[in-house]
Amino acid sequence: MSDRAQYVIQGETGPWEIVLGLEVHAQVASEAKLFSGASTRFGAEPNENVSLVDAAMPGMLPVINRFCVEQAVRTGLGLNAEINLSSRFDRKNYFYPDLPQGYQISQFEHPIVGEGVIEVDVEPAHGDPAYSFPVRIERLHLEQDAGKSIHDMDPTATYVDLNRCGVALMEIVSRPDIRTPLEAAAYVKKLKAILVALGTCDGDMEKGNLRADVNVSVCRPGAYEKYRETGDFGHLGTRCEIKNMNSFRFIQAAIEYEARRQVEIIEDGGVVDQETRLFDPDKGQTRSMRSKEDAHDYRYFPDPDLLPLVLEEAFVDGLRAALPELPDQKRSRFKSQYGLSHYDAGVLTADAERAAFFEQVASGRDAKLAANWVSQELFGYLNRAELDLAQSPVSSTQLGGLIDLISSDVISGKIAKDVFQRMIDGEGEPIDIVEKHGLKQVTDTAAIEAIVQQVIDANPEQVAAVKDKPKTMGWFVGQVMKASGGKANPQAVNQILRARLGL
Repeated sequence: MSDRAQYVIQGETGPWEIVLGLEVHAQVASEAKLFSGASTRFGAEPNENVSLVDAAMPGMLPVINRFCVEQAVRTGLGLNAEINLSSRFDRKNYFYPDLPQGYQISQFEHPIVGEGVIEVDVEPAHGDPAYSFPVRIERLHLEQDAGKSIHDMDPTATYVDLNRCGVALMEIVSRPDIRTPLEAAAYVKKLKAILVALGTCDGDMEKGNLRADVNVSVCRPGAYEKYRETGDFGHLGTRCEIKNMNSFRFIQAAIEYEARRQVEIIEDGGVVDQETRLFDPDKGQTRSMRSKEDAHDYRYFPDPDLLPLVLEEAFVDGLRAALPELPDQKRSRFKSQYGLSHYDAGVLTADAERAAFFEQVASGRDAKLAANWVSQELFGYLNRAELDLAQSPVSSTQLGGLIDLISSDVISGKIAKDVFQRMIDGEGEPIDIVEKHGLKQVTDTAAIEAIVQQVIDANPEQVAAVKDKPKTMGWFVGQVMKASGGKANPQAVNQILRARLGL
């Protein structure tokens, strides 16, 4: 892998770099909330999934959901992180209309998961080489989500829906190891892939089940290296937090805008305020939401209604032994089992759905050919059409059938692209398309020899020239393929031409 990409903002007073740290909130995949038995079902009527605990009725006490604890430990193991056998829940005090208790039950000084590290793969734009880099995980802690304030139902009133109130969240906090907008998006993608593979979060960003708060600061070149040497955050500049980002594209756009905004403020002689901001995707701008609180503003203290959470080593070992195959392990297997490159294996294991699709296509077939058709042709089309794999008009069975036709020389790779487009257009199975449109490859050597001879007889000057410049034989190949309507077997064409031209 190559060195990491550089992201430099050229200001009027010189170059600037950006430093990014992310706090990712992942909704725990659980049918019940963190401290009550209320349902977490999405799409329920407002305030339908609310228990007396969620609504903070007097005398109601929280009871920890064991399954949510298991999910947090699984996630910590998947992040190669330390599992703290003893952790504690705290009260984080702040007022908000959709937080009935007046505080959030969270973890502060003693989280359930400590330090870890994950390897992030980046595919830069504009043809730059791919690379990987490590991101240190500072912590993962469990906390309850707040409800939702609805401001657009009445011009003079705010409505409150408490369905999300008390839903279990895992907050995954990174160190400021991320240096470009593209790296930030790649980091969230990698986290999503790990969580989905573990089954601890469904990763649905549209529903808000996975969202990121992005901390952005700017500094002069060399300042980040000083921070890594000393651990002094003062080298990194004042950070602003962009709240609740639920789109990879918006994460990148928000970072780019916010970094340039901070550079302009500093170069104009101003001071960047530490604050929480929101991103407006329509305007492509961030705007101030509130001043950024520090820990002491929340007046943390241990929740008196909850005992410390104490785990046994055997409990953790049991969860570790039952972990599924994770993305990095799957990529290693794809490389060894299918003979794929590090890059191709990374693309195909970026999420569980893609990996499963590829393995269905590759089963019993040429794996490298299958990888090319899945990652380049199919994924390329889906990206251009802005479709998810679940929306693909071509199934794994159909794509496998197309590859079978190529491998058995029924059609050429060039004809296959025409068939593939017809499959996208809904014409049906690949063999039916080939039969309907007469697209079978010509493998009859006698027929190909006749076409080759016609081309040679019609172009004596090129025949004379190819003796001195053998590379120009490609011209003859093109002419033969054109004369055959693209149906002649390319290997047979090359062999016959070489023999007839004496090459």
